[in-house]
Amino acid sequence: MKQNLRNQLLKKSVAVLSAFLLLGQLSFSQTKIDKIDELISTYAEYGKFNGSVLVSEQGKVIYKKGFGMANMEWEIQNQPNTKHRLGSITKQFTAMLILQLVAEGKLDLHEPISTYLTDYPKNTGHIITTHHLLTHTSGIPNYTAFPDFFRDKARNSYTPEEFVKEFSDKELDFTPGERFSYSNSGYFLLGVIIEKLSGKSYEQALQDNIFSPLNMNDSGYDNHADILKNRATGYDKNGMTYRNSGYIDMSIPYAAGSLYSTVEDLYKWDQALYTNTLVSEKYMKLFFKPYVSAFGNSHYAYGWGVGKQQIGKSTDSIYTIGHGGGIHGFNTNISRAPSDKSVIVLLSNTGRAPLNSMTRAIRGIMHNKEFDMPKKSVAYELFSVIDEKGIQKSIAHYESIKDSENYELIESEMNSIGYQLLSSDRVEAAAKVFKLNVDAFPKSSNVYDSYGEALMKLGKNDLAIENYKTSVELNPNNHNGIATLKKLGADVSMYVNDVVVSDETLALYLGKYELMPEFIITITKDGNQLKAQATGQPVFDIFPKSENVFYLKVVKAQLTFNKNSKGVVDSVTLLQGGRELTGKRIEE
Repeated sequence: MKQNLRNQLLKKSVAVLSAFLLLGQLSFSQTKIDKIDELISTYAEYGKFNGSVLVSEQGKVIYKKGFGMANMEWEIQNQPNTKHRLGSITKQFTAMLILQLVAEGKLDLHEPISTYLTDYPKNTGHIITTHHLLTHTSGIPNYTAFPDFFRDKARNSYTPEEFVKEFSDKELDFTPGERFSYSNSGYFLLGVIIEKLSGKSYEQALQDNIFSPLNMNDSGYDNHADILKNRATGYDKNGMTYRNSGYIDMSIPYAAGSLYSTVEDLYKWDQALYTNTLVSEKYMKLFFKPYVSAFGNSHYAYGWGVGKQQIGKSTDSIYTIGHGGGIHGFNTNISRAPSDKSVIVLLSNTGRAPLNSMTRAIRGIMHNKEFDMPKKSVAYELFSVIDEKGIQKSIAHYESIKDSENYELIESEMNSIGYQLLSSDRVEAAAKVFKLNVDAFPKSSNVYDSYGEALMKLGKNDLAIENYKTSVELNPNNHNGIATLKKLGADVSMYVNDVVVSDETLALYLGKYELMPEFIITITKDGNQLKAQATGQPVFDIFPKSENVFYLKVVKAQLTFNKNSKGVVDSVTLLQGGRELTGKRIEE
């Protein structure tokens, strides 16, 4: 009898303890959810995020929500089932279709692509393999980096075969397999290979082989003509307001970036990748294998970046499998962590949202680490005060907040509101905003160019010339600045002379420089042409402004090679957007 009583009391105690532990887990989980909601809500409140979010942990969705507007004209809100364009997240689906062809015995990853694309130029097609295309090591120039590509080509419609001719006859940037260089051209070709070997369109192969088997009913190829329920509109930030993003014909991104999906469907995709539903375990291992150094400490697999990522503000990291995407009016990110079977999916339909920072903060919350909350924009606060109280009082307010811990001063945002003022004929106010930007970012070429434009509109040509000259001196490739100086009657002869640096000096700069964790600039040389490749970016030519200072023509950026007391080049300083980053040389 006493024993039975003891057993009953023990069972009750265990039940109470279990309930207490369960309550504790629910409370802890709820705290994480609240923190994630506060984080994303603050990003949305500060105008830094507009889109859809999903977070899962241990295979279970713990948070999903939409923020802001899917369509601003009709005030339709974003939801978890809102369809967003994915951009380069498309690449992982293309890679999966390729592996399915390999599993069917229709494709050898290490055969030349000319085996399957018989019309492809033999001089390059016979040395490039499908593996090279999958890992961005083919050397094929990236078509989206071609000069004026988006202006001249992106609105036109092409068949896949027609568009391949836009890049197939170009000289390779390097010998295939030599190094990593992100190339949409390679993934475009993969789509053509899929069509040739499957006998289906790329779109139909996706539907039959991935979307239908996984019940991803809200995913597909984003054809402009299709009527899609719950499709988000893409927007670009325009100062304090938004505007419809530019048009791109979706035959252009194709197998490199043409898909749409929802956060809910991408969760289905994430879960399926823990199974062998689509391919056997053998090919799943190939899918995620780190093949080539790509993003600093990370590597590139087949359509994925893999490696350790920082958790919150801590020095701790977690191994993730992920990829980002960007396409007119949209930017996206998916980050998977197999160790805790978690996934973070962020889809934005206003472009340029700080998704990597958001992902890092969410992981901080999930692992009980400190994390960064977003800060208010100095520029947007300044603009609102200009509208309410005028330019003079707004400048006083600017001075009071620009160094505050709660605010963030960003050159591009200041420039954007300056041009918004300029376009509404508030030229005096615009000039004063541009001058604030000059004072805040005195090493940026762009700020002087913008200030010069406002001064010219005010009829202050002498001051305009002075600022345009400074802009061109900081960025010798500022052809607009040189042309404007000519119009203003200034002597520009000193800006059109080429600087020649000896081959021996150029060789001193070769190597890798780490500017911050997971962000490395690699300097290489092809003949007497110096080249630079930043983490996750294509290879770009760099041109001498002086013996140790080089500039890029494709973006407004400058590299200065620094010598130590022994005369050895031991670091490089990147100047871009008014900010300087110096990185130590880590490898010659």
